[in-house]
Amino acid sequence: MICFREKFSLKKYNTFGIDTNAKYFFEFTESEDLLTFIQSSESLKEEKLLVLGGGSNYLFVSDFEGVVLHPNIPGIRVIDEDRANVWIEAGAGEVWDRFIEYCVTCGYGGIENLSYIPGTVGATPVQNIGAYGMEAAQAIDTVYAIDLKTGQRVTLTASECLFGYRDSIFKHALKGKLIVTSVVFKLSRFPEFNLDYGAVKKEAERLGGVTLRNIRDAIVGIRKNKLPETDVLGSAGSFFMNPILDAGSVEELKMKYPEMPLYSVGEGKVKLSAGWLIEQCGWKGYREKDAGVYQNQSLVLVNYGAATGKDIYDLSERIRLSVYNQFGINIHREVIVI
Repeated sequence: MICFREKFSLKKYNTFGIDTNAKYFFEFTESEDLLTFIQSSESLKEEKLLVLGGGSNYLFVSDFEGVVLHPNIPGIRVIDEDRANVWIEAGAGEVWDRFIEYCVTCGYGGIENLSYIPGTVGATPVQNIGAYGMEAAQAIDTVYAIDLKTGQRVTLTASECLFGYRDSIFKHALKGKLIVTSVVFKLSRFPEFNLDYGAVKKEAERLGGVTLRNIRDAIVGIRKNKLPETDVLGSAGSFFMNPILDAGSVEELKMKYPEMPLYSVGEGKVKLSAGWLIEQCGWKGYREKDAGVYQNQSLVLVNYGAATGKDIYDLSERIRLSVYNQFGINIHREVIVI
């Protein structure tokens, strides 16, 4: 199925619920449809391109004067397996949390800590999403994509994706050049659980013990308490990334703020909690007109209904400046501003 529209509203295609338009909008459910579109639309090749999946990591501050490509490719299939592992290919349009539910139901571990993160499968290698001590990069085996200029199919191994903290080659050398069509994940039949972050272990035990199902249910419950439902209150989940600094550079801060949470990430680096920094600056629960900071989680900026993208962007800039003024630390947006 394909859908091509002009001057198309993106309000339902971004989780902030910002009412902006795309000059052109092209939705497709088969990779062949995209190939045909690229080969037959010479005039559109000069337009700016934006790949938009679930829209859970975008903030639109104006209309997009170009072509929005919406890969709505479905499908989940096992492509290989052995005694210990299983390789599963998922289409770029599959809802990420539904994919995790499928894997957990089948007893496949390796992505359960990433439960209830909004978005689609196609965004996972681009963003290298992460939560509760786990990153998508740890499970991604292969990424299949299409070159938007040549229409050629491209295959990248995990190592070729150059994954980093909320980072990948798709944000740098290949930015705007490829569109992900499916991703292969290598999952385990005998997973080693990661229970070191937050209250995951305690909550899983409360649910009856540390199992794959209980870990997922625990994380879903925790995230529901921290994050608003985007169909009720517009947001993009975590708006800022946690800063990673040299351990030595935060010693003075740790002396001044002994309660400051720090997480070692190896190689003499520590990760700070951006949410904690923002909360200490007094932003938690702040609201100005319809733009605000969620009352249950300082990392989450929200649209109470009629906020514009610029309203939310301006608020984010004020938050960034206040954190720098108080702590001398730059926090960076995880959300992409369009």
